[in-house]
This record gives sequence, structure tokens and C-alpha cells, in this order.
Amino acid sequence: MRNPERVQFMQLVETAQSYCNLIDRVQGRNDGLLPVFQILPRLHADVVALHDQGEGSFPPEMADFDDRFDLFSQLRSWLGERDMYWLEYDQPAEAPGDDEHRTGSLADDLTDIYFELKRGLKLLDEAGPDEVAQLWEIGFKHHWGQHLVDAERHLYALKINDQLM
Repeated sequence: MRNPERVQFMQLVETAQSYCNLIDRVQGRNDGLLPVFQILPRLHADVVALHDQGEGSFPPEMADFDDRFDLFSQLRSWLGERDMYWLEYDQPAEAPGDDEHRTGSLADDLTDIYFELKRGLKLLDEAGPDEVAQLWEIGFKHHWGQHLVDAERHLYALKINDQLM
């Protein structure tokens, strides 16, 4: 990794650590979703600034579904009514309050982003920055990038409707 690429990568590592720390402490927060709203665009900018790492592949993570479900449940509880959202192509339900037809979950988005970033941060201890950069870029292109975009869009809607707190 050349020096400018290393600087960009280290910025992504710092943002990933900040995001994970924020999510780890989300239950005790009383400042609402504003810090999440603020960090996601930085994360997005940092990951797209990576030098193209190619189309390599990584074995699927052996996910601890209990940990994922615990975090998802914690976030969903914390978010309450702000969790569910319509995807861009969805039509609102005919009856007000009919939430079962909603298809997006901010808790799911934040959980998937968290575990993808955590995987890379743990890998830093075992591998070099090139491997982690490749893992994050490939994961971003094929999985968590869509979660990031959906979360940003939903948080923007919450912001303009004064619902971040």
C-alpha cells in the first residue's frame, strides 16, 4: 500500500472504530441518532476513497447469530418507531399504522455494518492493511454498502422530520 493509500485506509480504520464504539454504547445514549447520522457519511466517503482492491473473495464469516440477534434486538428496542422504513420502491400501506408491510429496518442496517466493520478490525491483528482493505471493499460492494445507503437515506428522512432525538 502506497503512503496516500495507507493514509486513506487509516482514516477508514479510525472511522470504523468510532462507528463500532458508538454502536457499542448506543443503549446508554441520550443524544438520539444524531451521532449515527453524522458518522455514516464519513464512513461512506472513507470506504469509497479506497484504492480499488479488485474482485477477490473471502470466505463467509462464521457469524455468531446470537451476538447479531442480541445487537439487532438492542438497536430495535432503542430505535422504537424509528426502526422500520419503506424502501424506495415500496408503496405506503393503505391503512395508517399498518407497519407489517414495511421492508427496511435501520436496526438491521446498523447491525450488518457493525459486524462487517468488526470483522475487518479483528483481522487487522492477524493480517495486513491490504487484506482488510480488500475485505471491506468487497463487502461494501456486495453487501453492507446497500445497508449503508439505506441507513443514510432513512436517517436523512428522520432528520428532516425532526425525529433524530
